[in-house]
Amino acid sequence: MTQVSQVMTRGVRTMSPRDTMQFAAQAMDELDVGVMPVCDGDRLVGMVTDRDITIRGVAQGCAPENTPLADVMSPDVRCCYEDEAVEDVVDQMQEAQIRRLPVLDRQKHVVGILSIGDVAAKAATTDADVGETLSGISEPAAPDRSNLSAPSGAAGGGDASGKASGTGRQKRH
Repeated sequence: MTQVSQVMTRGVRTMSPRDTMQFAAQAMDELDVGVMPVCDGDRLVGMVTDRDITIRGVAQGCAPENTPLADVMSPDVRCCYEDEAVEDVVDQMQEAQIRRLPVLDRQKHVVGILSIGDVAAKAATTDADVGETLSGISEPAAPDRSNLSAPSGAAGGGDASGKASGTGRQKRH
């Protein structure tokens, strides 16, 4: 049985909840990654993604150079341990539709990240395993359009005022 430690990505950079969105975005650009663990000292307190910065920060008018990650990160983080079986963790990833998990040692220090890419490249035994894993994680979700912002407009399912319209089709004259 393959352990997470055998396939995870090591040497993961972490951010502080006091670091700014801009600093995190620059680090993500430099490292060519889309997610970073957020730690207060050596304790994992959240995860921040490029999407968090965009949707929870920039789209809401937050100044990237002044907004701390604590304001935009996801604080409820699922994680796994380096000594767990990859198969068990993949099942958890599929159930929660998560593509990446921070990996902790038993002292709860961040020691890596396990991504679906790591699993596909290093642990899956057949193309069918890779396809099944990716399929389970990538099931489409129905978007929540109940709180559309004005920029969403018709492209986001709303009308020109930014409010959701009654139907998804426009009547042509």
